[in-house]
Amino acid sequence: MTKYRSFKFLFAILLWWGGPIAAAAEQFETRLGVVYAERESGPLKADLYLPQGAGPFPGVLVVHGGAWCMGSRAQLGGFAKMLARHNMVAVAISYRLAPKHKFPAQIEDCKAAVRWMRSQAEQLKIDPQRLGAFGYSAGAHLATLLGTTDASNGLEGVPDPSQHPNTRLQAVAGGGMPCDFRILEMDSKRLAFWLGGTRRQMGDVYRKASPRAFATKDDPPMFFFHGEKDDLVPLLSPQAMCQSLRDVGVSAELYVVPKIGHNFAIWNSTALEMSLQFLANNLAADEQQ
Repeated sequence: MTKYRSFKFLFAILLWWGGPIAAAAEQFETRLGVVYAERESGPLKADLYLPQGAGPFPGVLVVHGGAWCMGSRAQLGGFAKMLARHNMVAVAISYRLAPKHKFPAQIEDCKAAVRWMRSQAEQLKIDPQRLGAFGYSAGAHLATLLGTTDASNGLEGVPDPSQHPNTRLQAVAGGGMPCDFRILEMDSKRLAFWLGGTRRQMGDVYRKASPRAFATKDDPPMFFFHGEKDDLVPLLSPQAMCQSLRDVGVSAELYVVPKIGHNFAIWNSTALEMSLQFLANNLAADEQQ
């Protein structure tokens, strides 16, 4: 943590700041609006932040939040830039949104982005064996679902996954994450806009959307942070996810942000520094030998 301490005071400001002061300090290449996949509804785009140098570098998929129905790939642009400054290629994506596009469209798009990162690894200066993901809220849910699923789970979005690069990750970090929709009230319509109905009507969909349902021993190490006062996503969610991962022998860490609710945990400099260091450590070249 010591090497990142100098960033602590400015970290939350830099997360969202995109003005000329931040631009003057940039020591990486930015490519905005790069198409990573095509859908009937139109192209899916990503903003890329590439470190200087030849690489290859670890790659981190950055997934925005917004309740699966809103948000922008620019939301976590500040964190993506911090990844690039610490020699990780950041790929911040847009994905299809509910209610027009219901689950599993969002995770299929995330998996398409991972396949694209691997297929374009040389051009992006990415080491395809060192890929991670970061997200917040709905974005953390998608990052975690990426981390716990593989081609056997039916969420790849392609007819024959064996003919494409795999979508397994080597590290996942994120905050404010819902992880298990199997425990929701049977007749609640709260997530019908996204999951297509109530749990009574769409039980298998609720299960497939739940990262915790897929925890296995081959999942990557994961780090979560969560606001102590989060009244949108209960703290029990990441606690349960961590326990399920640990039960199968996977390393899982949780940092509880004191006295903070859902909308503000993403601004916490300590949580973001810990996420950054976790990804750097777990995607380091010597960790993948």
